[in-house]
Amino acid sequence: METRFLRTFLNVVASSSIAGAARKEGITPSAVVQRLRALEAEIGAVLVRRAGHSTRPTEAGSAIIDAARRIVDAADGLEAMANRDKEVGTIKVGVIHSMITGLLPEILTLMKEKRPGIQVVVQPGQSMDLHQKMVEGQLDAVIVVEPPFAIPKETAWHELRRDPLVVLTSMAEEQADPHEVMRSAPFIRYDRKHWGGRSGEAYLRGAKLVLTEKYELDSLEAIAVLVDRGLGISLVPDWLPPWPEGLKLRKIPLTGAPSRGVGIMYQRLGPNERLVRVFAEEARHAATAKEALLRQMP
Repeated sequence: METRFLRTFLNVVASSSIAGAARKEGITPSAVVQRLRALEAEIGAVLVRRAGHSTRPTEAGSAIIDAARRIVDAADGLEAMANRDKEVGTIKVGVIHSMITGLLPEILTLMKEKRPGIQVVVQPGQSMDLHQKMVEGQLDAVIVVEPPFAIPKETAWHELRRDPLVVLTSMAEEQADPHEVMRSAPFIRYDRKHWGGRSGEAYLRGAKLVLTEKYELDSLEAIAVLVDRGLGISLVPDWLPPWPEGLKLRKIPLTGAPSRGVGIMYQRLGPNERLVRVFAEEARHAATAKEALLRQMP
C-alpha cells in the first residue's frame, strides 16, 4: 500500500476538497483522483463521495482515518530516523491566526532558504486546540499563546514575542485616559475562553472596571474592524503586523498591564524532535529580525 495514497486521502478529508488536497500536495486534481481510486481498489471500498460542493468520507473512509493517520505518521517518523544526520523530512506545525500573518511568512522564508530539505505542513487554529493536538501527537510543534498552566518538563517552550495590552479605539475617540475610554464606550471583549483573551480578563478584574459590553469575539482582526467602524473599543494584545489594511485606529498603552507571551512549543523526545528544533531555531531568528525591523519603523 502506497503511503502517499493514504496521505492524499487524509488531505482530501482535511480540506473537504479534491482541489484543496491537490494544492496542498502540489499535484493536479486528476492525480488526486487517480490516487484515491487506486487506494479504493486496493482496500475494496469507496472512501470519499461528493456532498454538495465538498468531498466527504464515506462510512468506510471514516473508519480508516485514524489508522491511516497512524501509518502516515509512522512513515514520517521512519524517514526522520533514517535521515537523522540530514535535515530532511516533514513536520506538522500548528499556528495561531495572528502569527499566520505576523511571523509565519518570515519563518517559512528562512526555512526555504536555509533548510530546504524540511517540509513544513501548517495547521491554523486556536491555542487551546492546537496544544491538545500536539499532546495527542497530531502536531509536531505549535506556535501558540503561553498556556495558563505550568508547562511540563517533557514539553519545550521558547518564547518568540510578548504582546503588551493596549486599549484599541477608532481615530474619532479623543479621550486619552484608557480607563475613562473603557468606562464610557461600548466594549468589544476579546474572547475570555481562549488563552489569548485571559490576560485582558485578568487586567479588567484587577482594575474593577464597570464596562458596557457589546460583543465578545475570538478574532483579533474582526475586533479591529469593528473598532474602526466606531462600534466600540477593545482591550487587546498588540499583535504583530500586518493588521487588516485601511483601518484607522488608536492604541492607548496601559501602564503596568500584563502582556501575553507567544512562543513555540513541542514535545521533547518526539519522533521529529531534531527537525522541530531546527524549525524552532529559525522561528527565533525570524522573530528577532522582525522585532528589529519594527523598531526601525516610524
